[in-house]
Amino acid sequence: MEYTQLGRTGLKVSRIVLGTMNFGPRTEEADSHEIMDAALDAGVNFFDTANVYGWGENKGRTEKIIGSWFAKGGGRREKVVLATKGYGSMSPDGDNWPNRSRLSALNIRRSVEGSLKRLGTDHIDLYQFHHVDRATPWDEIWQAMDVLVQQGKVLYVGSSNHAGWHIAQANETARRRGSYGLVSEQCLYNLVERRAEMEVIPAAEAYGLGVIPWSPLQGGLLGGAIRRAAEGGRSAEALANTKMRQQIQAYEDLVDKHGLAPGEVALAWLLTRPGVTGPIVGPRTVEQLKSGLRAVELTLPEELLASLDEIFPGPGPAPEAFAW
Repeated sequence: MEYTQLGRTGLKVSRIVLGTMNFGPRTEEADSHEIMDAALDAGVNFFDTANVYGWGENKGRTEKIIGSWFAKGGGRREKVVLATKGYGSMSPDGDNWPNRSRLSALNIRRSVEGSLKRLGTDHIDLYQFHHVDRATPWDEIWQAMDVLVQQGKVLYVGSSNHAGWHIAQANETARRRGSYGLVSEQCLYNLVERRAEMEVIPAAEAYGLGVIPWSPLQGGLLGGAIRRAAEGGRSAEALANTKMRQQIQAYEDLVDKHGLAPGEVALAWLLTRPGVTGPIVGPRTVEQLKSGLRAVELTLPEELLASLDEIFPGPGPAPEAFAW
């Protein structure tokens, strides 16, 4: 397994991030434990989750599954760089009674304490803001996080789904306060969805943030969707809701020409992108995990990379991309 630094931190993390969103809703506890053991055995040390995973009346279940895996011992917790997120309401019915969601100092404290309890750990390595809170000042957010860092309950802070200017605003406020600031941004980024290249990734690079792409296969579109559409399920659903069938067909034909698997190429492409720490792979089975791990071993030839840009052209950097 390849490792890299997480942004400007001293943390060394695997170039594949184990996403746990399916643990609970689609993968039972025993199978989730098996996937985490297989990931650790393969050298994956960066695990990502969120307090709301499990969804609906089962919010928090994913964190509890990870906590029960840690409780087995064997150095599991010590070997993992653990990332979770807070923002959404943890009420099973989605009750948004004031201060039960978003990033007020009160809800940050409640969210962190809740995650620590469910995860069965005394600290979170990377605590991420799941979304932007436009109503709460960054001074308040950093004051709350500074207390948690001083208490040893959180080591580093990251963002998710933040625009480039949000990253700048957050870290300029942190700099003024003497806080360490954001060290990572988890954003939607893949061959199909490349808008992050305009401002989010340049902002992350400028402030020393690691970039952690979520949905690297664009909901299954880049995982061989046309080939598997006849089987039904998510691939057929994804194709039914896309206007990109011609591009996806060209993509699958291209990777077939090179004798490669579509999903592995999509992940390997992200690993070639500037600033990317590692994409999040959210396996439902051990076999899906193994497919994701193979992407780290792939070296994509320049010819293939150029062809991918032709099929899925990026937006170009700002402000040049806005020029007439």
